[in-house]
Amino acid sequence: MAVVLVCLAVAVAGCTNSTSSSGSSSSLTTSPTDAVPANNAVTVTVQEKVYDGTIPVVFNGGRGQGLVKSIDVTVYRSDGQVEKATIGTNKDDSVKLQGTKDPNKPDRVVVYVTEMNGQTYKVADELSAYRQH
Repeated sequence: MAVVLVCLAVAVAGCTNSTSSSGSSSSLTTSPTDAVPANNAVTVTVQEKVYDGTIPVVFNGGRGQGLVKSIDVTVYRSDGQVEKATIGTNKDDSVKLQGTKDPNKPDRVVVYVTEMNGQTYKVADELSAYRQH
C-alpha cells in the first residue's frame, strides 16, 4: 500500500512540474511544435515581417481543417509587448499582428490550433525578423 502511495505521489508531482514550464512562453526563445496526428494536420504560415512591422499569419488548411475550432496567434515583441489575435478557420484566412521594426531584434510568433474535441496543438513557433529591403 505504501509503495502505491509513493508511486501516486511521484506521478502527481511529475504532472505538476510539466505544467509549470509554460511560464517561459513569453520569452523570445522558440520551442518545438507539437506532433499533430496525420489525419488532424493543418498548416499555418508565419510570413516575413513587412516594411511597416506587421507580421502576416495565414491559415493554409489541411487534412484536419474540418476539425479546427479556433486558431490563436500570439506575438511576443522584442520590446516586451504581447499581441494576440484569432484567425478564422477557413483556408486562406489571415491576420496581421504588429511587430517591431528593429532589424536587430526579431519578434516571436506562436500559433496554437484548438480542435472541436478540445485538444490544442502548437503548430508554429518562430522568430520573425524585420525585412530591411
